[in-house]
Amino acid sequence: MTADEFRKHAHELVEWMAGYLENVEKYRVKSAVKPGEVFNKLPDNPPAEPESFGSLMKDLEEIIMPGITHWQSPNFFAYFPANSSPPSVLAEMITATLAAQCMIWETSPAAAELEEKMMIWLRKMIGLPENFEGVIQDTASTATLAAIITAREKITGFRINEHGAAAAGTLRVYCSEQTHSSVEKAVKICGIGRKNLVKVGVRDDYSLDPKKLEEKIEMDRKSGFIPCCVIATIGTTGTTAIDPLKETGEICSRYGIWLHVDAAMGEPHLSCLNSGGCWRERNISTVLYSILTNGCLRILIAQHIL
Repeated sequence: MTADEFRKHAHELVEWMAGYLENVEKYRVKSAVKPGEVFNKLPDNPPAEPESFGSLMKDLEEIIMPGITHWQSPNFFAYFPANSSPPSVLAEMITATLAAQCMIWETSPAAAELEEKMMIWLRKMIGLPENFEGVIQDTASTATLAAIITAREKITGFRINEHGAAAAGTLRVYCSEQTHSSVEKAVKICGIGRKNLVKVGVRDDYSLDPKKLEEKIEMDRKSGFIPCCVIATIGTTGTTAIDPLKETGEICSRYGIWLHVDAAMGEPHLSCLNSGGCWRERNISTVLYSILTNGCLRILIAQHIL
């Protein structure tokens, strides 16, 4: 594709994109295709010769679009809707053009420093203390995994990375019965094990019951287990329950346990409040926090709370 062809087709594609955004509410939200319908319309072998851009767009309209669930539709009421916007689409066009690999500072200094500054903005927006630092994760699930691994290493004095899981004893992670399935996946991947994920009963509003949490922790300590991490959620996926952060944080403080807050639906609310009240109510010096925002895919980890 020449530069002139790229310009021509890029303008055509922008017109298609703008038209889609203008008319997204007219599409059926959930696809009506049957299993295998899209698969069977695709060729069995990759193309032997280049195809025209027009052919690509024809396949998009006739094969792909009928099998799309339209998450940006105002009629979409499941999961996490409205996770894009025209400005963000334009931003992705820029990043796709640059195609930079931004693993470390040396590979793209601007990317590393932009990320650092944005995490400072986020910290200020939701009122967290200045000793919180953050990085952008690729998905909510890997952010949960990163938080649990960090808790695992902190509670064991960084022995697992050096000597393996056998050197640390049996760790326990606690969450409510309503917590997202990514937590269960994370404890399996990081070596803690699904049987060591302790699911705590909930109150009438489906939020984690602090009394039951403390009972589980006490029982585990007496049985020789090592409480490692508690997962609290601001807006569970299944029931939108808000776990009691103050009471949960105080329990974690007493026992020296890492508290991870999955702010699945909570970051916009905290941003609007801009007070940080849920953090500053507690004078906690021993507990470590991490806060995850599923929609924005960010994780903030405090090394010390003073």
